[in-house]
Amino acid sequence: MVEAKEQEKFEIYSTSICPVCQRRIPMRIYEEDGVIYLEKTCPEHKEFEDVYWGDAELYKWFFKNWYTARYVGDGLENPHTGIMKGCPYDCGLCPQHKTHTVLGIIDVTNRCNMACPICFAYAGASNYVYEPSYSQIVEMIRNLTSNKPWACNSLQFSGGEPTLRNDLPDLIREAKKAGIRHVEVNSNGLRLAEDKEYFRTLKKAGMDTLYLQFDGLREEPCRKLRGRTDLVPIKEKVIENAREIGLKSIVLVVTLAKNVNDKDLGSIINYAVKNRDVVRCVNIQPISMAGRARKEEMREMRITIPDAIKLIEEQTQGAITRWDWRPVNWPVPVSKGMEILKSRTYPEFTMHPMCGAATFIVVEDDGSYKPITKIIDVDKFANTFWEVYYAGIRGEKTLAKTKLLNLLSLAKSDLIRGLVKNVVTKGSYEALGELMYKMVMIGIMHFQDVWNMDLDRVQKCAIHYATPDGKIRSFCTYNSLHRNDVEKQFAVSISEWTSKTGRKVNEPV
Repeated sequence: MVEAKEQEKFEIYSTSICPVCQRRIPMRIYEEDGVIYLEKTCPEHKEFEDVYWGDAELYKWFFKNWYTARYVGDGLENPHTGIMKGCPYDCGLCPQHKTHTVLGIIDVTNRCNMACPICFAYAGASNYVYEPSYSQIVEMIRNLTSNKPWACNSLQFSGGEPTLRNDLPDLIREAKKAGIRHVEVNSNGLRLAEDKEYFRTLKKAGMDTLYLQFDGLREEPCRKLRGRTDLVPIKEKVIENAREIGLKSIVLVVTLAKNVNDKDLGSIINYAVKNRDVVRCVNIQPISMAGRARKEEMREMRITIPDAIKLIEEQTQGAITRWDWRPVNWPVPVSKGMEILKSRTYPEFTMHPMCGAATFIVVEDDGSYKPITKIIDVDKFANTFWEVYYAGIRGEKTLAKTKLLNLLSLAKSDLIRGLVKNVVTKGSYEALGELMYKMVMIGIMHFQDVWNMDLDRVQKCAIHYATPDGKIRSFCTYNSLHRNDVEKQFAVSISEWTSKTGRKVNEPV
């Protein structure tokens, strides 16, 4: 963002794109009636307006505390493309990008064994098969791990439905061999419910987390979002199979749609708590918009991060309030401080604070829970790490370690005191891993579409697709602008694919 006005109502300026012709255009972000809106005007296609954030007060709190210079990253030392047309057209990553890859994504196929009404990425909708070869995927993994100063070490295999590839276990092994520390598979769970041995093979190959599509425990949301009413028992069977094979890390991934499953968030969180022996996280993703809508319609349709936060507060009877959440870039000082203490690089979550929010809930033996903010002052925790970092860059490493020990005084439970100790002795990644097995995380990520795209957010994105053309692209620009062009370069017709394999596109191969 390039300009800010100090006035009673919030107003800043950024850059976006026209939803029709995709040219870069100025964008105003402003407050009205307690909501943050955006407006932009294309010389050819006129004015567009959308809801940016549904709660101005929460937006301004995030903006004041986490939209600051020290939360901005330095980007890659070795960008993969130059600056020719500028953001968002040069994605590759280019020198304008400010955040390195924290999570890499590789779509291993666009084939799927479902046909969700909200999805346009599967073969049946696109009318072609995009399925990179084994060697292409290995090269994409190498591309991600070649990033400097931080080599990506967290990867998601996605699609389509990645479990339709019989060689997925081998691809997981390739990722581990290349130095990827955390591998997750994004799945609708159909094959994993039916074929427990294939599920077991994925785990043995090194799959760390299952990223499971999970839109609620009622049939109606499943019908509207997925076109089926039999999915709840299928998801429960996946949970059961995970227990049997010893997988203890499942993320329930909720596509959140207004007036569809926005009343189900409380029950989904309760389900995660009930199954906390295998469920590590609930990740809520407000649905992205497609097509053209009038201003009034857009205001009715759009559901944003603070809208979801308010719904959770209501549906948990105030157990999780809106002030228990922090933006996705909150961990930056932890990484900075650990770099000083351990003399090595850590992933820095230098995303835009409006990209997402998260909290942790600590679950008691009786199933009740409270947010981590009720156990430790998380902001003092973060500020202590800033003190560690600044002491370190002044050359006062002993003082830095002393300041870290002050964290023990902030903790109100043995759990948090143990976490602090583990941070010092094991490092943040290992300590976070242990923490995740004692809590349930709730996260909300709102991915952008052409209507609400903010190029300031784009340039701070930390979730990146690797593609067969040798490039790495931010999540939102890839799905909104680049996906079709990239896939068509490497796609074959459905008839050609079925003739070659002798199988239907929805069958495992």
